[in-house]
Amino acid sequence: MTALQPLSLAQQSQQAIDELLTLQDMVRWAISRMTASGIYFGHGTDNPQDDAVLLVTHALDLAWNQADQWRDCRLTRDERQAITTLVRRRIEERVPAPYLVGEAWYCGLPYLVDERVLIPRSPIAELIEQQFRPWLSDQPQRILDLCTGSGCIGIACAMQFPQAQVELLDLSFDALAVAEANIQRLEVDDRVMALQSDLFSAASGRYDLIVSNPPYVDADDMACLPDEFHHEPELALAAGDDGLDLVHVLLKQARQYLTDDGVLVVEVGNSWPALAAAYPQLPFQWQEFERGGHGVFVLKAADLDTL
Repeated sequence: MTALQPLSLAQQSQQAIDELLTLQDMVRWAISRMTASGIYFGHGTDNPQDDAVLLVTHALDLAWNQADQWRDCRLTRDERQAITTLVRRRIEERVPAPYLVGEAWYCGLPYLVDERVLIPRSPIAELIEQQFRPWLSDQPQRILDLCTGSGCIGIACAMQFPQAQVELLDLSFDALAVAEANIQRLEVDDRVMALQSDLFSAASGRYDLIVSNPPYVDADDMACLPDEFHHEPELALAAGDDGLDLVHVLLKQARQYLTDDGVLVVEVGNSWPALAAAYPQLPFQWQEFERGGHGVFVLKAADLDTL
């Protein structure tokens, strides 16, 4: 007896279109297919269920949090086709789900995203939600988001500190176009502006808070990143052999742009041991996060006087 050959993803998709009926059916099918595929999760979701709900609801023009409300509703054939098309792209092309739906949530806000910018996921979100306590004793008047990408960190800071003026700086004009779209979408254009800048080159005056999620992936990590990361701009990820090409410059220049009571917050991810070893004189305060993440330090302006 000849053993049955496993169905291809295309065949499985056609079977789903022909035989499945409800929203819940399609969510379950998407979870099964993504689990079996071994794809990487880590761009706003960390499991196949969240990815499945995001893709299915997007295909149906529903909000992601409305899935339970409509779970038993029957879908049209065209709707099932749209869902399987998204799931196949997620699996076959390894495109992160936020790029497929054009949106990512950060600090409770929806941001437009595409392959011109990193998908928002920095653990700095927890510090923003805590208003950077205890390091900021007063409400900041001027905030700088350096290497802003989509603008998510700086805009989230603007939401937490409604009296602050916020500047978003980035080298990439493509990224700045996305950041500007998010400024308009979230209606903060009266207090937030995006400028093209090579690190601090377009900065003006001094800031009470400088926050940065710069490129920090070292050469070894770049060589073994999951395929999903290769849809993100390399300019926003790669930073030389030790992952610190930009951070070295940032540390040397930051003090002149901070007020005397100012605070510097920077994410360096897996490159944190190399950074700590390179600057033993700096009292880095490495943060711990309830929702995961690592490699974020806090320094006060006075800490940088030794550089």
